[in-house]
Formats: sequence, structure tokens, C-alpha cells
Amino acid sequence: MPAWVIDKYGKNEVLRFTQDMMIPIIHYPNEVIIKVHAASVNPIDVNMRSGYGAAALNMKRDPLHIKAKGEEFPLTLGRDVSGVVMECGLDVKYFKPGDEVWAAVPPWKQGTLSEFVVVSGNEVSHKPKSLTHTQAASLPYVALTAWSAINKVGGLNDNNCTGKRVLILGASGGVGTFAIQVMKAWDAHVTAVCSQDASELVRKLGADDIIDYKSGNVEEQLKSLKRFDFILDNVGGSTETWALNFLKKWSGATYVTLVTPFLLNVDRLGIADGMLQTGVTVGSKTLKHFWQGVHYRWAFFMPSGPYLDDIAKLVDAGKEGEVRAGDPKFGSKTGMSAAAMGISQSAVSPVSSGKSVEPTRFITGLPVLGGL
Repeated sequence: MPAWVIDKYGKNEVLRFTQDMMIPIIHYPNEVIIKVHAASVNPIDVNMRSGYGAAALNMKRDPLHIKAKGEEFPLTLGRDVSGVVMECGLDVKYFKPGDEVWAAVPPWKQGTLSEFVVVSGNEVSHKPKSLTHTQAASLPYVALTAWSAINKVGGLNDNNCTGKRVLILGASGGVGTFAIQVMKAWDAHVTAVCSQDASELVRKLGADDIIDYKSGNVEEQLKSLKRFDFILDNVGGSTETWALNFLKKWSGATYVTLVTPFLLNVDRLGIADGMLQTGVTVGSKTLKHFWQGVHYRWAFFMPSGPYLDDIAKLVDAGKEGEVRAGDPKFGSKTGMSAAAMGISQSAVSPVSSGKSVEPTRFITGLPVLGGL
């Protein structure tokens, strides 16, 4: 079958388009085979191409170290998929051949830039009815990452979010734009930090206050605002040193960052030392901030069909005219999901060989990887 693969880690030159990948088969009774109608490219795919996270991901692929080094190759990239179920394992009860589905495939599995992909049944969800396959394929990975941070780690939901003050750092990226829309759907007050170029976008998504990080020191600009109940940090780096000062003390306020050193520690130090260093880091920071009256948390992408079910309901419930897509190829308005899909990553339709395009454009043809 056709697929985009790599045979070693490196830069763009390691990417290879092939027509000869083996069609995947079902190995476990809870798996399904999806015929890919559209896939997409995320920053994690570009990083994985270069070898980011290889040590930890190979441990997940082969925990007993039975296989030789390099056995993960040829490795197919791509995390997001929208398509049609072709075959189901014996234990799969919620899907049948012909169902239109979407999913985000975990990084340790073979990816979605191919004609067919195998996923676990609990990683799949029925595609939102209001979206085409190309639109749907741009959402699962960033949506599940944001959902993990907001709901599963941050503890926010539609029942406890009304009136909460939320600060989103890095609000104009894929995760940030999705998070804004979820928070507004749950009636939170959202302050978005982004560049002036993106201010119109985040305002249309519903942000109540916008901080332009290019116009001056963000810390100084935030001092004029009330303290926050929740902070989502998509930026990392030095923001962690001051962002927690803007949380409400001793009120259950939480800071969640998606920028963590876990995979880098494992790549640099090895499995045992890397995990130990990561545990010491997160533990010490959690305790430090706990004694200062706020909660400090890390969040990661979580593959989950049930979470995608919840996200699909929000997408399909989007009010007519609420959000217009950021790309002119979206002819209709699709509620809370549209703008996030328009800018977050490159969505691509069935695999073929052809010319490369810019990585951040929402497009309808393959390949896009050459432009990364």
C-alpha cells in the first residue's frame, strides 16, 4: 500500500514515499482497520522524524527488548486520521465496516500517512457529522491534548467552569485555539496571550481579554488583570518562572503545562535515569507550588475514543455562525472546531506522490511532508 515512511532518523531527506508497505492486519480482538480518507501532520511528527522521543517510544513498542535496534523502521508518521472502518476485531462492539470514524493514533504505533491504519477500538470515535473527512482529520491530536490538560488534569468541565478565569499562554496554536473554544463553551472567562497578528482570530473564537506578547512584557500586562483560576501553558520555558504568580492562592487554582522534559530526559539519560530525573523534577515542583497555595501539573496527549465522543458532540453542537473557519476552503461554519482546524496543522487527503506545500496550510492534497 502507499505510505510516507522513514528508514532512519534525520531531516527531510529521510522521508520516503513508497507504494510497497504491507497492508496492516488485526493482531488483537479489540483492533480495527481504517481506510484513511484524510490524515494530518503535527509538530510531533516532525520531531519524531528527527528522533525525538525514540528511546521512550521504543520502550513502549518493545518493553522486553526482544527486537534489534532499528526494528521500528520503516516507520510511518502521522497521528490524526479520518476515514472508514474496513474490518473489526472480534471484541469490537461499537463499530462496524462502513462506519465513518476519526482517531488520534499514539506515537508508538505506526502512523496514519498511509492507505490503511490499525488502531485499538478504544482509540476510535464516530466522526462528527458536521465535518468532512479532511476537516475532521485536522483535529483529534490537538483536541485530545487540550482535553487532557483542561479536563483530565485540570479538572474543568461544563459543570464547574462557569465564571472561572482562565489564562491561555500560546493561545493561537492548535491546542490553544481549541482550548479557547472549549472554555467559552463552558462559560469561562478567557484571557489569551498571543501575537497581534493572531488577535483577531482568538477574539472571534471568544477570548475576553487578549495580551499581545510582542507589545511589551507579558508579566507587566497581566498585573492589571484579576488573578486566574486556571492557566494552560503551551509555551513553556521561562513562562513557568512567573506564570504561577497570577493564580489565586489557596483556592484550588491550577497551572497545567504541556511542555515537559520527559522524552528529552529519556533520550538524553536513558530509560531508568531519565524517568528518575523526570520524577524528581515534577515532584519537587509540585511540592514547591503546593506550599505556595497553587497546584502545578504536567499534561500529555491521551489517545481516547470516549474523549473524542465528547469532543464530537461539542463540534456537532456548534451554533450556526458562532465561529467562521480560518481558511476559505471551509465553506460552512462548524461551531467550536472550525478555526482550530484551519490553522493547527496540515490536513491531507489520501496518500499520493506530488509536490510539497507549506506545512501550516489547510490543504486537500498530498504530500505535505516535503515542505516541513
